[in-house]
Amino acid sequence: MEKFLAVFKLGLKYLYRYRRRYGFLMAALVFCYAVITVITSVKDRMYDSVYYTAQSHYAGDVVAVGYDEANHHLGQDEISAILNSTDQSGINPRYTVLRTMHIALGVVHFNGAALPLKYVTGCDWENEEFLFNKMNFEEPYASLDDDSVILSVPVARQLGARMGDSVILELDTRWGQKNTGVFIVNGIVNDNSIFGYFKAYISRLSLNRLLMYEDGDCSSIGFFFDDPGAAEQKRRRLQNVLSRKLQVGPLVYDKDGMDLERDRPRKGIKVFLYTLPVYLSEISGLLDAMNTVTYLLYAMMLIIISVSAAVTYRLILHERAREMGVMRVIGFYGSDLQLVLWSEVLVIGFVSLAAGFLLALISGWAVSFVSFSWFPSFDIFLKNGRLMPLYSFKTTLTNIAFIFIMLIVMALFPSFRASRKNLPGLLSGEPL
Repeated sequence: MEKFLAVFKLGLKYLYRYRRRYGFLMAALVFCYAVITVITSVKDRMYDSVYYTAQSHYAGDVVAVGYDEANHHLGQDEISAILNSTDQSGINPRYTVLRTMHIALGVVHFNGAALPLKYVTGCDWENEEFLFNKMNFEEPYASLDDDSVILSVPVARQLGARMGDSVILELDTRWGQKNTGVFIVNGIVNDNSIFGYFKAYISRLSLNRLLMYEDGDCSSIGFFFDDPGAAEQKRRRLQNVLSRKLQVGPLVYDKDGMDLERDRPRKGIKVFLYTLPVYLSEISGLLDAMNTVTYLLYAMMLIIISVSAAVTYRLILHERAREMGVMRVIGFYGSDLQLVLWSEVLVIGFVSLAAGFLLALISGWAVSFVSFSWFPSFDIFLKNGRLMPLYSFKTTLTNIAFIFIMLIVMALFPSFRASRKNLPGLLSGEPL
C-alpha cells in the first residue's frame, strides 16, 4: 500500500510538471463532457416531461378504456371485472384512478363569452390528489367539491375568468342532447401543452350526471406503477386475465392500430388496454429523431476525446522516454511506470469531469431561459414552461463511464509500450 501511494504521488508530481502538455486534453475533456451532459440531460427532461404530461392526462401507465356504440363508457359490471382482474393478475398498481372523459366538443360560458373545450375530465378529487399536487397552478387551488371546476390558463385568460367565478359548462349527453351545469372556478392550472390547452376538470360524479351516466360509471381506469418500465409486461398479464371475463380488444402498439381497432363495429362495451407509448406513438418520431442526433453528437465528442488523448500521450511519452529509462535503472518496474501513467489519467479525468459538469450546469441554466414559443406544441417537452435539464443518476454515471473507458483505452497501449520498451531504447529516446 505504501508503495502504491508513493507511486501515485509521483504520478501527481509528473502531472503537475507536464500540466501544459495535458492542457489540450483537459480542455477537450471539459468541453466534450459538458456537451454530452447538456445533450443527455435535456433529452432526459424532454422524455420525462412528455411522459408525465401524458401520464397525468390519461391517468395511468396502463389504462383500461371502455367503448360502447358511441362513447367512452364503463358500467358497473365492467368496472368490477377490471378491478377483480387487477387483483388476480398481481400487477400491484400503486394508484388506481377512475375517470370519466367527455369526447365530444364541450363549451364553457362566462360573462357573455363562450369557448370550446377539447377535453372535459371527470376526476375523483381526493383519489387524484397525488396528480394535482404535481401540477403547476397559477395560485393555490381551493377545496374541491362537486361544484368545482379547474380550468387551464389559456381557457381562463380568454374568458377573463378568475378564482371564485361561476362558469357554465355545456356538454352533449350520451344520447346527443345538450346539458348544462354551473361550476365555481376553484383552480387555474398552467398547462399550455397539446393535452391541456383547452381543458377543464370537474368531479366524476358531476360529469357522469351531465352525460347521463350512472353515478358510479366511468370512461377509463388507470393504473400507476412504481416501475413504469414494466407497464407493457403488466398490461399483458392483465389482458390475459381480463379476456376471460369481458369483451376485450387486441393489444395495440401505436395510434394507428388503436384507431383501427376502436372503429371496428361492436355490440356492447368493449375494453382496450393501452400503455402511454400507444398514445404517444406520433410524438415518438420526434423523440427518436432527437435520440439519433444525441447518439451522433455523442460519437463526435468521443472521437474528439480519443484523438486528443492519442496526440497528447504520443507527445508526452516521447518527451519522457529518457525519464522512464532512468526510473527503470534506479529500480522501478514496468508495472510501476504504468501505475504512474494511470494515476495521471485518473486525476485528469476527475478534474476535467468536475469542470465539465460545472460548465454543463451553467449551460443548462442558460438554456432554461431560451423561449420556445415559436415552436408549436413544444410545451409538452417543457417543465413549468422552461426546458430545464434533468441530471439523472443513471445517465450521469453512464456518461462518466464512457469518458473514463475512452481515456483508459487510449492510454492503455501507450503505457503498455512504455513499460515494455527495452532499456537502451528508452535511455536513447527512441520513439515509443
